[in-house]
Amino acid sequence: MKKLLEMDLKPRDIMTKAAFENAIRLVMVTGGSTNAVLHLIAMSRACQDPDVAITIDDFQRISDVTPFLADLKPSGRFVMEDVQNIGGTPGIIKFMMDNGMFDGSQMTVTGMTHAENLADHPGLTPGQEIIRPLSDPIKKTGHLQIMYGNLCPGGGVAKITGKEGETFTGTARVYDNEQLMMRGLENKEIKAGDVVIIRYEGPKGGPGLPEMLTPTSAIMGAGLGDSVALLTDGRFSGGSHGFCIGHITPEAQVGGPIALVKNGDPIRIDATPSKRTIDLLISDEEWEKRRQEWTAPPLRATQGTLFKFIQNVATASEGCVTDEGLSSAASGGGAAPKTPAVEELEAKIAELEAQMAK
Repeated sequence: MKKLLEMDLKPRDIMTKAAFENAIRLVMVTGGSTNAVLHLIAMSRACQDPDVAITIDDFQRISDVTPFLADLKPSGRFVMEDVQNIGGTPGIIKFMMDNGMFDGSQMTVTGMTHAENLADHPGLTPGQEIIRPLSDPIKKTGHLQIMYGNLCPGGGVAKITGKEGETFTGTARVYDNEQLMMRGLENKEIKAGDVVIIRYEGPKGGPGLPEMLTPTSAIMGAGLGDSVALLTDGRFSGGSHGFCIGHITPEAQVGGPIALVKNGDPIRIDATPSKRTIDLLISDEEWEKRRQEWTAPPLRATQGTLFKFIQNVATASEGCVTDEGLSSAASGGGAAPKTPAVEELEAKIAELEAQMAK
């Protein structure tokens, strides 16, 4: 601390765009939680410098070129104690610097750069099996994927390790809060092939974007982890795995498309690199009809600190910050009628119909 005072080194001297990108790369290599997206965006925006602020698209850009290497639970074999025994996080950073995946010139709270801090570090233990070699990654690109589509025109965050596959098509099973979903699971309403939707759990609807470890754990416990998908405008914990997509934006409380889904609706999730879409496959006319019929449910908090939070919080895609005023994305959300994926499907159907008519 004395050294930091002597250097006059302040948090904003450390919180650079390159430092945040280092953090994102470390998350991708180690298979970190979707919460990293939310928190790192919020931290970067706290610097109040547009040149420092990161976006969900920065996560995708880095994910596209960063391999997933750590064989860690919940989807892998090892735990963080095992990482500590092979060199810890410093060992992983040393490995990343040696392979051009980490900017070692960035300043740290020691008053020295990462490269200076780790100059004498031995690196990862030879022969260790936890951090895979670049030649044999668990996944060639990052596990975090930023999704768009007519169900989440403002973005959503998927944790796709590669073990779930990259596509899922099923029918919607809709619940308006976490407790109703748990009751539905107990009543065996949820079946293989369902796309389970938990909504009104977003920044404003929750309020506070509550973390939902229980639903994902319960689905795994019911033996449905490989056969259902889970979508929510809330968020998941680091312990979640399976086909889970959170931070759906705009959220249901402000009239986002997720609020308009009905039981039995067909939903297509395509997490392939060229798509990354979540689409509700209904007609434009049906979209419009549902928009006209929808009304916002009462807020779950109407006074005090939580009500102030609801009034000021930005979207999950913007880090749920509360000190920037109401953003345009947070103040409203319409259901985008189509995405290129839907248009492509409709064009193919029209082509087939034309051929059959001949």
